[in-house]
Amino acid sequence: MSTDAKGTKILARTFFNQLRGNGYTATQIIAVATELIDLVTCDLRDGVKANLAAASKSISAPSASREI
Repeated sequence: MSTDAKGTKILARTFFNQLRGNGYTATQIIAVATELIDLVTCDLRDGVKANLAAASKSISAPSASREI
């Protein structure tokens, strides 16, 4: 297992233990995890949209170095 995977696993376990230690139920922890996944999904979707928009602009914009 890579260091990054270990770090991620430790972070998740620590976060889980903190939630449980503060009285969160399993159902509440699932809700938190679902919200985290939703936030990541939105972030990825926004990134894809931004990349598509940038690619579209670069394709449709005439090249400044091209002589007419």
